[in-house]
Amino acid sequence: MKSLKTVLGMAAGLLLALPSVAQAQVTRVTKDDFVAGSGLITFSEKPVGTVNPTYVAADYGGGPDGPTVTFDGFFNGQSLGAGCGGVATGCVVGSPTGPLTLNAASPNASIVNDGAAPNSPVLSGSPTFNGPIGILFDRDLAGVGFDAGFFNAIGGTAVTAYGADGRLLGSVSNTGLGIEFLGLVTNDGSEQIRGVLFSLVGNEPAGFAIDSLRFGRRGQVVAPNAVPEPSTWAMLILGFGALGGMMRQRKQQARVAYA
Repeated sequence: MKSLKTVLGMAAGLLLALPSVAQAQVTRVTKDDFVAGSGLITFSEKPVGTVNPTYVAADYGGGPDGPTVTFDGFFNGQSLGAGCGGVATGCVVGSPTGPLTLNAASPNASIVNDGAAPNSPVLSGSPTFNGPIGILFDRDLAGVGFDAGFFNAIGGTAVTAYGADGRLLGSVSNTGLGIEFLGLVTNDGSEQIRGVLFSLVGNEPAGFAIDSLRFGRRGQVVAPNAVPEPSTWAMLILGFGALGGMMRQRKQQARVAYA
């Protein structure tokens, strides 16, 4: 029979495993959750008409450890599709392959003027205001977000985050009309986001583009307290149930020994 020390070790192991189970989740954040030190690209740093721009830290005023940011239509392993119910040129299907890389053959992203945006210019996919936008960082980040729109339908677009190996981390969709900030961060603030895709997931009659891209590493984005998944709670309950059972057996054995 396992000793109490062994069971305690097992329970501690379950507790230590919690972050690894919960860390694959992302949650929505606001632009105010990106604090001092986080990056900001407004797309006014380069000329209108620039295709698939690349930003190094010096381009957007980042520090020496600021990530390089590149843009295109979507990632390798993905393609355009009509499964989202919206305009086919804005729908992306398939899962990225690892390592996460932009697909050079995908429709271009370019800096354009937009009279509907409060801070033109913006970044658009192809065709203008009706194409997806893939964003790739050269290192893992904790959070990413941007102003998006102009929306005429709720839930028609989403920003989806991927890890360096192409795994899906999660997504958030627009909940309002007009210009809306779409941002996400890992629940525990860990650096896992290597890239994001902005694309249609439903109908959007007015078109879409992004502006004021924000991104940050651990501590540069406010993350909510991690909440264990239901499966994690089940693991924890089983672990402590086993611990309780072991302790009851030891008490019963002690009573018999002293009887």
